Amino acid sequence: MEFNEKIKAELEGRIKQLEDLIAKKGIGSKQLNKVRNTQRNVNLAVIVGSVITVAGITMWAISSSSKKD
Repeated sequence: MEFNEKIKAELEGRIKQLEDLIAKKGIGSKQLNKVRNTQRNVNLAVIVGSVITVAGITMWAISSSSKKD
């Protein structure tokens, strides 16, 4: 039983290596890398925009409450 699990793990490792090789050098790999970079940039822009928005709302709330006092 343990022997079969070792063989299965070895085969899964080799398949993963082959999939990685195809992803790096296969058809469409340049477009895939461009899409990944674009998605990363969009995610960063959304995070930065959210932080700026939260900071602006916080500053507005603090300045509003201090004007009422």
